[in-house]
Amino acid sequence: MSITLECRTRTEKTNPRALRRQGLIPANLYGHKGAESVSLVVPQKEAIRVLRSASVNNTLIQLTVSDLNWTGRVLIREVQTHPWKKELHHISFFCPSGQKPVEVVVPLKIVGQAVGLTKGGVLEQMLTEVKVRCLPGGIPEVIEADISGVDIGKNFSVGDLVPPEGVTILDEPQKTILTIVPPRKL
Repeated sequence: MSITLECRTRTEKTNPRALRRQGLIPANLYGHKGAESVSLVVPQKEAIRVLRSASVNNTLIQLTVSDLNWTGRVLIREVQTHPWKKELHHISFFCPSGQKPVEVVVPLKIVGQAVGLTKGGVLEQMLTEVKVRCLPGGIPEVIEADISGVDIGKNFSVGDLVPPEGVTILDEPQKTILTIVPPRKL
């Protein structure tokens, strides 16, 4: 999936509220030139479109800064919203270098039919995502958890996951992802 976003630079003295009234969202880009950061503005409609299909700290998107003649692949590092109105206030982008691993959060996808479920057990899931380290080009969209061998009273933990090549799971191996509990007696 290829997601592209175009934006332009902004001066530091620009009032963020005035930008939002104009339909623009303040943003920052980090890591494209070492420790240097750049202040940006993104059209609000485009930012919302990208956020619908991209995950924070997971999906690489193509960012173009027309004022700087710069294009690169970035992660959405942080999204700030109004506390109760849920209006978008600010976005932070991070440009990882291609040779250095990044730490990202990847969702889990449960696959297979657990033996315990066929016996009437109930699946209780504790974790829906795991933290991983990998190269920017190798970020998986999901990590599959094959629960085919899990019976009633048994757990499926982080250590049971089989990550894709080049991906290291950072969560503790004994951390429980899900368990199959016996059905309640009525």
